Amino acid sequence: MGFLDNLKGKSSEIKEKATDAVDKHGDKIAGGIDKAADFVNTKTNGKLGDKADKVAEKAKDALDKLDGKNDDIK
Repeated sequence: MGFLDNLKGKSSEIKEKATDAVDKHGDKIAGGIDKAADFVNTKTNGKLGDKADKVAEKAKDALDKLDGKNDDIK
């Protein structure tokens, strides 16, 4: 069994663990994403603020899709 075969076998396990983490800590993850967007906005003196906000929203949407719910991240 090769490395990639081994990895394919663990992909469902990894997704399950990530889903559990989003379920349990969605608010903390969203806070970290927002802090990162604020950091980018501060460091670029507002030049990339809109882009950072859009990226943050897309990241939070991706986390919502991970667990199949639209309730954890906002």
